Amino acid sequence: MGSPIRVLHAVVNMNRGGAETLLMNLYRNIDRSKIQFDFLTSKEGVFDKEIQSLGGKVHRIPYITDIGHLGYTRALNRFFSSNLEYKIVHSHMDKMSGLVLKVAREHNVPTRIAHSHNTSSEGNSIAKLYKWYVGKDILKFATHYMACSDKAAKWLFKNNIHQAQILKNGIEPEKFKFSSSNRKRIREEFGIKESDFLIGHIGRFNEQKNHNFLLDVFSKISKVNKRAHLLLVGDGVLQEQLRKKVKRLKLEEKIVFAGVRSDIPDLLQGMDLFAFPSLHEGLPVTLIEAQSAGVPCLISEVITEEVDMGLGLVEYLPIKKHDQWVEAISAKMSISTDRVIDSSKTLDDKGYNIKNTASWTEGFYSAI
Repeated sequence: MGSPIRVLHAVVNMNRGGAETLLMNLYRNIDRSKIQFDFLTSKEGVFDKEIQSLGGKVHRIPYITDIGHLGYTRALNRFFSSNLEYKIVHSHMDKMSGLVLKVAREHNVPTRIAHSHNTSSEGNSIAKLYKWYVGKDILKFATHYMACSDKAAKWLFKNNIHQAQILKNGIEPEKFKFSSSNRKRIREEFGIKESDFLIGHIGRFNEQKNHNFLLDVFSKISKVNKRAHLLLVGDGVLQEQLRKKVKRLKLEEKIVFAGVRSDIPDLLQGMDLFAFPSLHEGLPVTLIEAQSAGVPCLISEVITEEVDMGLGLVEYLPIKKHDQWVEAISAKMSISTDRVIDSSKTLDDKGYNIKNTASWTEGFYSAI
């Protein structure tokens, strides 16, 4: 056999975000003798060492927030000038993909894929205006469009949605089967009694994930039900601000900041409810994981209905109505949920088994 096809994935960093988790799930499950992943990043990531152990390269250039538009464009030009071997560039930077793929086209990279993982840009009004400006180039310079959901495709590709391939955020279902021993271990680690009710959230501490709203809801819940505890998994720019808010609310004994964790399947076993009040999302892989683990999910109404796997575990709620969230959580606390659920067939049927996704992706890269 010849050398594998090397696909260059453009990301900001390879930390535990939704897009990055999908990429690593794919990378672990593809035939790496046929397809090899390399990564063009701007910041160090927790997956860097694993990528290198699997045979991938992690390239690093400074990010636009550090060196500005012209500096970032020059860095991209230098990279593509000295790395002529790449025939496929797959960009996961939402509207910023316009800039990456434009420079890739100028260096004659034949296949340029834009992949949408969201339904809105992050940042202040100036940042959003800039992203809108560079995002216009996606339709000019991308040769293929991908998205995690129809909503994500419509946001980034507008009227070209019919040309977009929906690539499901697949997972490894066997990792999420219920384990009473893992549940016991996780709850003991955080000092949660079996009689307590643990609400969980997994996600970066940024505006999109709406942690402030979640803390306000939990504050109301904790006043009427002393069994309630909240587990927050992740990190991000708003973490210190949120820690101060928890202190002001006098909830330090009830809320755990668990940091970035690699044992997400085990953490889900320890939860009784997954709360996800995001302001916008593409299709969050954490919600697929939570359902696979049999955890009931309360999620914001802006999240695509495509995320509901039909297991009776998802309930949609408005993101500005605190009282409706309080009522819904209180209702969940009053009933016991059977966690012994086998979701593997549903994952297969809905297209969320990563082995099937990886097989399709191999064929796609080979064909193009």
